[in-house]
Amino acid sequence: MVRHLASGFVVAALCGTLAAAQDPHPVFTSHADLVVLHVNVFDGRSDAVPNLPRHAFQVLEDGRPQAITLFVGADVPVAVGLVLDASSSMIARQSMLTSGGAAFARASRPEDELFTIHFNENVRFGLPPGVPFTSHPALLRAALARVHPGGKTALHDAVIAGLDHLEFASHQKRIFVVLSDGEDNASRHSEAEMLERARTSNAIVYTVSNADRRHGLGGDDRVLRRLAVATGGVARFPDNDRDVVASLDRVAGSIRRGYMIGYVPDTPRDGRLHRVQVGVHIAGFKDLRVRSRDEYRAHHAEAR
Repeated sequence: MVRHLASGFVVAALCGTLAAAQDPHPVFTSHADLVVLHVNVFDGRSDAVPNLPRHAFQVLEDGRPQAITLFVGADVPVAVGLVLDASSSMIARQSMLTSGGAAFARASRPEDELFTIHFNENVRFGLPPGVPFTSHPALLRAALARVHPGGKTALHDAVIAGLDHLEFASHQKRIFVVLSDGEDNASRHSEAEMLERARTSNAIVYTVSNADRRHGLGGDDRVLRRLAVATGGVARFPDNDRDVVASLDRVAGSIRRGYMIGYVPDTPRDGRLHRVQVGVHIAGFKDLRVRSRDEYRAHHAEAR
């Protein structure tokens, strides 16, 4: 969701907060109940705005101001999950899958954590057994080369499996990229279960449609948009395979931008959805827009 006073965020009872907020290699110290927001700020030209200070941001939860205890505006390592449609509709489009995914191999850095999931009616992890994440571009490219399209589409199951796996990443900035047309005809889980899992995740989800719009096969844009908005991410709907690759390349190049903001809420851990708004105000800037999620579900205290 994008607004001049936009909402946004990611939550989980994380086990760490940053001791050195602007250190490019921050140190984590123990801290429970931290709510973490991944926030992007854009100007009137839709360009990302870097280098904003902590005091430019304000956070409201359910209308109440919150004290920011974590602020990172510097480039930090990221954990990235790529979820790629490998159903029969992709048989003639294998090169698009590998070319698009290769953008993340090029953009990765040695400290990053990446993994892939390929799905048809089954959900498969692309890395070898015993390798949950990789920072090696060659290993990621090999994982992409293992995609063999065919079969039905279990999008909901793939998203849930990927978000579950991302919980084991050591980096707190977590990005989830879904390449799909949004349709599902084989999952055990429902769309509602997938969206609820996204809301309780601490990842920001980007979706890129691979629907064949040239032949009138538009897929389900509504699902892709809802999945991205639920986490404060972005949904993209390119018109052809070349634009799909360009969209994935753009996402890969933008995942390090933005800010990570955290606070310890003054509300009880009651299992309820809580509304969050993030505002940014600073002299010299006009028409700034914030993109992030607008709600999170608090974990029950007894679940700790």
